Amino acid sequence: MRSAIRDGDAHPNDPAPTAKLFRGFADPSRLAIVESLRDGPRTVGAIVALTKLTQPNVSNHLACLKDCGLVTCERLGRHVVYRLSDARVATLLALAEELLSSAARGVRDCGNYRAHAEREHG
Repeated sequence: MRSAIRDGDAHPNDPAPTAKLFRGFADPSRLAIVESLRDGPRTVGAIVALTKLTQPNVSNHLACLKDCGLVTCERLGRHVVYRLSDARVATLLALAEELLSSAARGVRDCGNYRAHAEREHG
């Protein structure tokens, strides 16, 4: 159920926020980071080890994900631990996997998506 709209908020049927959410997941690095947090909280070092991304890249993407409200962080001694902000993020990823394995099998082979990704990521 959608929450009440405050003055100045987007219309509840406005697709722009949803498009922004999925655009965030469309970046392979951000998606890999979010995926690495599905099993629980991790430090930047652990995320780097799992994703094989560079530490600066992971830190930049984590800042973006935190600003968007998809991850939270907590300082524990000298380390900062990141976690998904809401269990529904993991649920959304699981649903995407299910969709890709059945109804949307053609996404992997879709020439339109491939051409768009190649333009964005060279």
